[in-house]
Amino acid sequence: MLTASTTAAIAGPIEEQIRFRQSAYSFAAWNVGKIKSQVVDHPETFNKDAVAAAANAIAAVANSGLGALYGEGTDQGVGWKQSRLKPEFFQKKEEVTIAANAFNVAANELAKVAATGDVNAIKAQFGKVGESCKGCHDLIRIKE
Repeated sequence: MLTASTTAAIAGPIEEQIRFRQSAYSFAAWNVGKIKSQVVDHPETFNKDAVAAAANAIAAVANSGLGALYGEGTDQGVGWKQSRLKPEFFQKKEEVTIAANAFNVAANELAKVAATGDVNAIKAQFGKVGESCKGCHDLIRIKE
């Protein structure tokens, strides 16, 4: 119980946790868009440094400790917009941990692969990052 209250105190009020969480995922999505544009949609625009920077940003989000922003009640609050966290998140901690770890591993590997500049390898690993995102979304995110 002490750990939960300490985490909540560090993470802040429910609305703040949701805003930080939403901001982090929006930032990650912006960087996903950069990679998708250069590797999937318009490979002729590929810029190794820009893709590597975007991959590093995604890895930074993945490794930032976002789990602390999922305190009790953050399924009901409003950050920048209404939380889309499914209430069953709090009953699926093991499954969520597995999904979050998959995202971390995939994002870290994307950063490594992006540094090589191998477009085909980046594209393949980018797909794995997308799969890890989808796995979590399907598990705990309410669809709009």
